[in-house]
Amino acid sequence: MVLEIRLSNFFSIKDEMVLDMRAGGSKSAKAQSLQNNVFAYKDEQILKSVAIYGANASGKSNIIKAIQLSVQMILQSHLYNENVVFSIMPFKFEDFPKKPSCFLIRFVVNDIKYEYSFSFTRLSIETEELYYYPNGRRAKVFTRNENAGKEKSEIYSFGAVIRKPLDVAENTSRKTLYISRASQMDREIAKEIFMFFAEKICLGFVFEPQIIEKLFTENKSLVLKALQIADSDIVNINLEKTKQPHKNVTVDLGNKQVIEQNMTMDLLSFTTYHKANKAIPFNLTLEESTGTQMLFYTILNVIDVIKNNKLLLIDEIENSLHSKIVEYIVELFHVSSSAQIIYTTHNTNLLNLDKLRKDQIYFVNKRDDGSSDLYSLFDYKDFRDTMDVEKAYLQGRFDAIPYIDDSLDNLKTLIQ
Repeated sequence: MVLEIRLSNFFSIKDEMVLDMRAGGSKSAKAQSLQNNVFAYKDEQILKSVAIYGANASGKSNIIKAIQLSVQMILQSHLYNENVVFSIMPFKFEDFPKKPSCFLIRFVVNDIKYEYSFSFTRLSIETEELYYYPNGRRAKVFTRNENAGKEKSEIYSFGAVIRKPLDVAENTSRKTLYISRASQMDREIAKEIFMFFAEKICLGFVFEPQIIEKLFTENKSLVLKALQIADSDIVNINLEKTKQPHKNVTVDLGNKQVIEQNMTMDLLSFTTYHKANKAIPFNLTLEESTGTQMLFYTILNVIDVIKNNKLLLIDEIENSLHSKIVEYIVELFHVSSSAQIIYTTHNTNLLNLDKLRKDQIYFVNKRDDGSSDLYSLFDYKDFRDTMDVEKAYLQGRFDAIPYIDDSLDNLKTLIQ
């Protein structure tokens, strides 16, 4: 489970912003009636879902993208060569291009709380830290500061957790995160952390044929039931896999490219059958609507996330989906054990305190200096649970909406 994420100096994110998955401790009747929206971890209540609202270009997508790219660095940095330039862009105004970007995450693995962070420029890792709470008290696993000296013994400081930690440090370049290299070198605690990010954080919906085949094979009956609950008239789905030859496939190995001959790729084909006539097949890709295709792949991914209590990151969850389907997807998380979802959306139907707690609703607003500001409805202490959140949001009570001057005179200037 994820408890908290902090970001600074990513894209439109200038100052540190905090996305807190820990419930705000509201004692109101509305919050108490939504007990399915949280789950317990020791003495804390953890949110199962967080919705992020904001105008176009406010920076909502940058929050999701910053988290995704930071997690990808954890998973891939042990493969980076010296010529790699990190794909993160810092805030472009003032002197922030010269400052490092910072990522911090608090999470739980095997019932132990961890706090992991790192900072970096586009060219190198600057700092990295890992702490944990094995007995409820904060203890150091390692810290790293590349500006503290020239020797690895000056740059790194270790607790007593990692076996032969300096051996790992000697094999860790400034392009590589220590946690990634330590996992690759078979250090136990690092492997646990690495696998948490690899297996428990879904950076978006997956469409790779091998994964899709596995998810469908394992969950076909659940997918069909979920589609029927969503008012789909699909009563059966079959999967056919074929091998498709590909010649002269270019494989990028970082510093050189290799041409592979006679490669083959798996090609999946889904056939759907409908209630009106269960004998007539439909090709999912060619004959079903975009909305039906998106619903199918959404359900396929969401069921896996919920069954395995993962965290899902989704930008614009309503893409090709009806607003009622979005509500349905979010409610699936609320009836899960401890699955979590962080999503951006323009679907204001969910801005309803009968469906979401105030601490589950976040807004992003673009400041005058071009940076993004993130804040929660929970911060508005004077906003009572009996008020209409959707109406207040659309009226601009929380900012985070576009202010459009669509007066008749302005519109006429466009036409004329």
